[in-house]
Amino acid sequence: MSQAEPLVRFSGVQKTYDGEQLVVRDLNLDIQRGEFLSLLGPSGSGKTTTLMMLAGFESPTAGDILLDGRQITGTPPHKRNFGMVFQNYALFPHLTVGQNVAYPLTVRKVPKDEQARRVAKALDMVRLGGMADRLPARLSGGQQQRVALARALVFEPQLVLMDEPLGALDKQLREHMQIELKELHRQLGVTFVYVTHDQGEALTMSDRVAVFNEGVIQQLAPVEDLYEAPSNRFVAGFVGDSTVLKGSLQGGDTLQLADGQRLQGLNVNGVANGAAVEACVRPERIVLHLGSAAPVPNSLAATVARVIYYGDHLRLLCSLGEGQAEATVKLPLTRADSNPHPQAGEAVRLEFPAAATRLYAV
Repeated sequence: MSQAEPLVRFSGVQKTYDGEQLVVRDLNLDIQRGEFLSLLGPSGSGKTTTLMMLAGFESPTAGDILLDGRQITGTPPHKRNFGMVFQNYALFPHLTVGQNVAYPLTVRKVPKDEQARRVAKALDMVRLGGMADRLPARLSGGQQQRVALARALVFEPQLVLMDEPLGALDKQLREHMQIELKELHRQLGVTFVYVTHDQGEALTMSDRVAVFNEGVIQQLAPVEDLYEAPSNRFVAGFVGDSTVLKGSLQGGDTLQLADGQRLQGLNVNGVANGAAVEACVRPERIVLHLGSAAPVPNSLAATVARVIYYGDHLRLLCSLGEGQAEATVKLPLTRADSNPHPQAGEAVRLEFPAAATRLYAV
């Protein structure tokens, strides 16, 4: 993917509604052609405001938004030629599926025969061929969302903007639609910008994810980097599950717990010796050793508090003693798994590999 000339560039963009509190602070973001970029973050983090400024429904208080190197800050939404998909679908109830999908073409005064060709192609693309004459009320939620998607794609926009489009669907349908959206993106090569607060959704579909908090991008990275190497404590806590250990930094790369025990890790933010830190470790990276006999390097004694069965894995909640939250350990299960599983109350040792133990400033 060429990094030379981004499709969209946010340069020094700020947004405030009351003149005091910045909802988006000094945003600098390049969106590359053909990528699937997700804007991920909690409510109020600035991700939706960023999307609305890109769409033209909100204006930046300061800074520039460039499309293909040209300023679009003052360009109205209908002249930006972007496809939009919202959580509530926004379909016209009195129009048929075909008429809903054709609406952007009608507005653009595309000839009727060309409209019919493009609508048929768009409906086939979202697997709704043969449903052009139905009314939206006769469709399921998932089908209505596909109509909204077809309408956003039918005029062949260079950019498709999506604001929590799968939020109203049930879990199974949402996961199915995630796979379909990603496949559609792969086929079309159109640039997708997708807003979500669901980290699993962002990891499943995106090429890159921008994690927002308090109006600032905390990290912008490919999904694997985001999960394996969070750049700060917020990202480590927001993206994926983590076991968190509290202590202070000693020797540049060592976590010292309140009881004096030590674990080596990675000093991510260049924290100074003696400072309070939190270590974050993914539950599947922790190595479980049954029994409490011989200590192993970089490990802590623990007691299994609860065992939760998830079908494909067990989750163990383990007590580490006073002052520490319970550690979550993820153990994969197979049908041929004949190893004894730990039970509640059992003493174990938890090994925290140094490369997976990331130390962050508190």
